[in-house]
Amino acid sequence: MLKPTSDLPPSGGERSFGELASQLVDDAKAYARAEVDLAKAIAADKGKSAAVAAVFFGAALLVAMGAVCGLSIAIFVAFAYLMSPLLAGLLTFFIFAAIAGGLGWFGWQKLRDAL
Repeated sequence: MLKPTSDLPPSGGERSFGELASQLVDDAKAYARAEVDLAKAIAADKGKSAAVAAVFFGAALLVAMGAVCGLSIAIFVAFAYLMSPLLAGLLTFFIFAAIAGGLGWFGWQKLRDAL
């Protein structure tokens, strides 16, 4: 003969669907937090490396500016021996303005091609 069923949940360690769903949501939240923390740690590490690289690029830019200034002074002095200082200064200015304009134009062309 069949035994009567009881309304109590089985005691064999089985959990209800609600408990399982709650556990799944909690695990998903913990996993998402762990992924965000990992992404933050990776970004912080890359940020530190990028900051060091930026300092070196800044120092290189400063030294390059000094080199360009020295070159422009040398060109001015060389022209000043051949002509008046005012004309030598203007000629030096136009030489460097033409170089800067050409570089800017090439950069603009590359940017237009890229877009």
